[in-house]
Amino acid sequence: MRLRKLHSRILRGRSKSPHDFLLNENDFRFAAECERMRVDRNGSVLSLLLTKLPEQHSSDEDVAFFARVLEGRLRVTDTPGRLDDGRIAVLLPDTNAEGAWKVAFDISDVYPPGPGRPECEVLVYPDKSRQLEVEEMDEATEIAPRQSDEENSGEFFFSQAVPRWKRLIDIAGSIFGLTIGAPIILIAAAAIKVTSPGPVFFTQEREGRGGMRFQMWKLRTMCVDAEEQKKDLLKHSQQDGPAFKLKHDPRTTVVGKLLRLTSLDELPQFWNVLKGDMSLVGPRPLPTPESVACDNWHRQRLSVMPGMTCTWQVGERGNVKFDEWARMDIRYAQKKSFFEDARLLLMTLPSLLLNKGMR
Repeated sequence: MRLRKLHSRILRGRSKSPHDFLLNENDFRFAAECERMRVDRNGSVLSLLLTKLPEQHSSDEDVAFFARVLEGRLRVTDTPGRLDDGRIAVLLPDTNAEGAWKVAFDISDVYPPGPGRPECEVLVYPDKSRQLEVEEMDEATEIAPRQSDEENSGEFFFSQAVPRWKRLIDIAGSIFGLTIGAPIILIAAAAIKVTSPGPVFFTQEREGRGGMRFQMWKLRTMCVDAEEQKKDLLKHSQQDGPAFKLKHDPRTTVVGKLLRLTSLDELPQFWNVLKGDMSLVGPRPLPTPESVACDNWHRQRLSVMPGMTCTWQVGERGNVKFDEWARMDIRYAQKKSFFEDARLLLMTLPSLLLNKGMR
């Protein structure tokens, strides 16, 4: 219903004031989410054209002129809007990067050559670099480093900014967690070093908000060649979908079993929270190969910052199919609030003590 109203508003705007059909950022992002869901369902492509007018040509009159240029060039199915940072954005459904750049060139040609021309950027969803990685993974079970700028991907555009209240709680909570957890980490580190050869900490690349990649820290709970052994264990995974889970993982060390049972191996992730890679509450980040292998709609869970605890973590860990796991994360992303975060944080300790799911 809301999308039909927005479309009707755009059409009315084209027959009246040029400003009227430039949606505000909230309405534009809602329209973008609707287009994203359509793409996820039918497997088509969506391009996003972002245009920044030069500073000397950014007055209301200049914006009105640019709006008239767009009005004469866009299709009825295209959706224009103005973002809060001043950029003018256009959703181009069923349009690849080449087609989007053609629109950009046509718009720019209205302006005389020189510094007065608009600066254009094209984002495409779904991200082609991820599609290539999936193909490489199918062929070689490995992933080459992504070459594109993750912050300038179509997927990152759909991610939500971290609310200030959430970041402040994360900073305070991570400092508290590191302070209280430091003695436990030191004791666990000594136990790991004495009982198992190899490093104390284990780092692994994970995908976070908007597909941004980071190194997640944990206390090492497995043998040093665990990643190499994983290839032979994939067929025994007890979790469907791209995620790999084993309730009794043979790679786990003696000390590692205790750490995983109590989730104390997760304590170093307070450092990730303090750095801003993660939040205290949010969807659990998957290892990059597993995240890349997700269906497009699964990756809507990446619209918010990943967290140390989440709905799946405190309720249904290891007891639901991956599709439902993803739906839990998406519902959290759509309705996140201070009270929901507080509720999940309060439920975390009891769930660690009582939940028998895979860890």
